[in-house]
Amino acid sequence: MNADSGSPLKIAIAGMIGMAAVMGIGRFVFTPILPGMMNGLSLSAADGGLIAGANYLGYLAGALLASGGWGAGRERAVVLIGMFASTALVAAMAYTTEMAAFLAIRFAAGVASALVMIFLSSIVFDRLARSGRDGLTALHFGGVGLGIAVSSLLVAALLNAGADWRQGWIWSGAASLVAALALVILVEKTRSTGQQRIVEPKLRLDPQLVRIVLSYGLFGFGYVVTATFLVAIVRLGEGDRLFEAWVWLATGLAGIPSVWLWNTVAGRIGLFKAYAVGCGVELVGVVGSVSLGGYVGPLIGGVLLGATFIGVTALGLQASRRLAAHAPRRIIALMTASFGLGQIIGPVMAGYLADWTGSFVLPSMVAAAALGISGALVVNIAVPRRA
Repeated sequence: MNADSGSPLKIAIAGMIGMAAVMGIGRFVFTPILPGMMNGLSLSAADGGLIAGANYLGYLAGALLASGGWGAGRERAVVLIGMFASTALVAAMAYTTEMAAFLAIRFAAGVASALVMIFLSSIVFDRLARSGRDGLTALHFGGVGLGIAVSSLLVAALLNAGADWRQGWIWSGAASLVAALALVILVEKTRSTGQQRIVEPKLRLDPQLVRIVLSYGLFGFGYVVTATFLVAIVRLGEGDRLFEAWVWLATGLAGIPSVWLWNTVAGRIGLFKAYAVGCGVELVGVVGSVSLGGYVGPLIGGVLLGATFIGVTALGLQASRRLAAHAPRRIIALMTASFGLGQIIGPVMAGYLADWTGSFVLPSMVAAAALGISGALVVNIAVPRRA
């Protein structure tokens, strides 16, 4: 796959499928499966937070690995290897009950998801920009919501059939395998042009870039508490198991059009103002998920989570590329690393605080505060015009 091959729509669809597999399923299927693991293996909320944190630590390691120049010209190979690795690692979760193994598997899965996300996103962004079809990035990022929706339906079907948590991982691996095989077909082989591979220059940081990178890390910390424990919050509130799946389905469905929605908002009020508003909307969802109670709170929390976290994630990457046009893959990698660091701290903190207090109210309030600070850091940054 390279920047000059394939139609823009084909590239966007390939991106959607890849993001659905390694992000919507590979990373976030843990959320609907976690309650079953907690019940079946007597795991605590802190244990769940540690497993999630291991995945996010791997995501951070993968982002740092991707920041070097070694991947220039090897994008297709990195994406496909990462896809098949993610598939195998998802299924592998079903074949152990040891905490150390869970941590190792999820760490490796995080590395794979970061590599695929970074290399696939940089390719898709470049190809669509060259074609003047930037709007199709919404299709690419909508894959995250699609993957979440698919995983929720899969888990609901398995629950209805009386399957346990192991089947959730096995069938999620099967779904990821289908996506990986689709990418083999959709992603074209690189054709040599005889030109020297271009390695991006070093990233030049300035105060605005520092602010967006810090803000992105706080956003990762803020959203991930709900993203990791939403289904556990439902179960703690004594919601039935099928409702858990419907809440996660609502999250995924809300996520599919979220990039288009927030790009539209950004077109009206500006990129960074839209990012800040998105942080505020997500803040409302995080607070609502634990304060409204019953079926309403988690459902609102899920819808607002899906409607914001994918779109705001995309806005952050788009904005950072505008601020660092000289090194687009390096800034994506740095942003992903910051995001990943926030995601490592978030679930670990939330798990221990939930065990300490007996609920997810306090960790959710801490997460909401982080989201507020994230939006405040960037609301007045002006995005430079394209050259």
